[in-house]
Amino acid sequence: MLEIGAVRKVFNPGTPNEVRALQRVDLTLDDGSFVAIIGTNGSGKSTLLNVVAGTFYPDSGTIRLGGADITRWPEHRRAKLIGRVFQNPFSGTAPSMAVAENLALAARRGKPRRLGWSVGRQMKGELLERVRQLNMGLEDQLGDPIGVLSGGQRQALTLLMATWLKPDLLLLDEHTAALDPKSADQVIELTDQIIQREKLTTLMVTHSMHQAANLGDRLVMMHRGGVIQDFRGSEKRRLRVDDLLARFEEVRRAEQLDETAAGMLRQAYV
Repeated sequence: MLEIGAVRKVFNPGTPNEVRALQRVDLTLDDGSFVAIIGTNGSGKSTLLNVVAGTFYPDSGTIRLGGADITRWPEHRRAKLIGRVFQNPFSGTAPSMAVAENLALAARRGKPRRLGWSVGRQMKGELLERVRQLNMGLEDQLGDPIGVLSGGQRQALTLLMATWLKPDLLLLDEHTAALDPKSADQVIELTDQIIQREKLTTLMVTHSMHQAANLGDRLVMMHRGGVIQDFRGSEKRRLRVDDLLARFEEVRRAEQLDETAAGMLRQAYV
C-alpha cells in the first residue's frame, strides 16, 4: 500500500518565481491498484511522482510504502522497492551495454554487485524466455547494445527491467509520450498485461485521455497542486474520453471566471 499524507512541495519559495507544486496532497493506493493521474501542465502530477520516487523530498507531509515511512529515504534506497519507467526511452538503461547485460543488472536490483559479474547460462535462459514474451522479436538481439534499438523496443525492455523483480510500487512517468502511435499502443498493451499478470500496485502519469479512460481501476485528476477528482469503481469504468475532455473544459472555464472576478476586484480598489 502507498500512503501519501498531506504532502506539500514549493519551488523557489519567497521569490517572484515561487511555484506551489503540491498543496497538501492526500492519496492512498491499495495493493494491486492501478491508478492513472492526469492534469494540465503545472498541475503537480510529475512532481508527485518525483516526490514518491525520492528525486526530491517534500517540504512537509509523509510518504509510506508497505507500512514503512520512506519520506526521507534517498532515491537509491527506494529503488529496492520501486520500479520506474521514464518518458525518455533512453533513460533508465546503459546504452552501450548489451540487452542481456541491462536485464541482468535489473535482475540484481538491490543486491550486491561484485567484480567478475557476468551473465551465466541459467540467466541467459531466463532472459531469453522473458524477452520472448514481449513479442517484439528481440530474442536474437540479446547481445546487441540496447542503444541501437528503436524507442518502442527500448521502452518495452525498460518496462521489463522495472518489473523483473516484482516491485512494491511501479511508477510510469508518461512512458509512451515520446513514442510513435504504433509503438505507444504496443507498449501500453504490454504494460497492461504485465500489471494485470503480476498484480502490481501502479501509479501512472499520462497526458493521453484514451489511456486515462481505458486503463486502470482508478483515475485521479490534479490541478494547481491538488487532487480535484478521484474516479474509482463503477464510476471509473463508465468514464469515456469525452467525459474527461468535458471535465477539463469545466476547469478551464472556472479558471477564467476566477481571473475575471479577480480583475474586477482589483479595478474596484483602483
